[in-house]
Amino acid sequence: MRYKKEDIFKDIKGTMIISCQALPGEPLYVEEKSIMYLMARAAKRAGAKCIRTNSIRDVIAIKEETNLPVIGLIKQVYEGYDSYITPTMKEIDALVEAEADIVALDCTLRTRGDGTTINEYIAQIKEKYPDIVLMADISTYEEAVNAWKCGVDMISTTMSGYTPYSPKVDGPDYALVKRLLETVDIPVIAEGKIHSPQQAREMLDAGAYAIVVGGAITRPLEIAERFMKAINA
Repeated sequence: MRYKKEDIFKDIKGTMIISCQALPGEPLYVEEKSIMYLMARAAKRAGAKCIRTNSIRDVIAIKEETNLPVIGLIKQVYEGYDSYITPTMKEIDALVEAEADIVALDCTLRTRGDGTTINEYIAQIKEKYPDIVLMADISTYEEAVNAWKCGVDMISTTMSGYTPYSPKVDGPDYALVKRLLETVDIPVIAEGKIHSPQQAREMLDAGAYAIVVGGAITRPLEIAERFMKAINA
């Protein structure tokens, strides 16, 4: 079952989306089967109305476990591509087949190995799947406005600080969210470096439609390292 966009947007407004991801080489990645559905189970019990996750197996397992809307993406590195979040139609096809309710993709203006622009890629997706709900992961104001004009359904600040040309800040990019709220007429989702409940509250108070928190909740290695860095300072 795939949820309708209007229902998802109504449910997530003013709330926290929890990102449940584990990549190969990370402590919670198990080769034999997905265990991220357990993280998603905890997220649902805590009150999350939507889950963001990576890989087809995790999309399927989390939808089956939680019956919540899922933002799906596939992290895939290809030669010649600077972007790695759902970079080609192959990943789009797989996520649509897995019934991801929202598909997240890198909408930065970086090099794409097939020679297409992000504008052309978005147009190709929308032509093939007219009803798809797209979340644009961006790193700058200009990239967000460009994706908005291309017809995406929501903007997420996922990549802010993670491209060579975006501002490097220790915490969430409040300034980017506030600036976008003055420009675009689609939901602006705050994601990236939200490490504390206080930061989460401040971002919602700043006007973000919703927030995404991942590492601060679902990545125990990152959490432990943060504590260790503090006590060893």
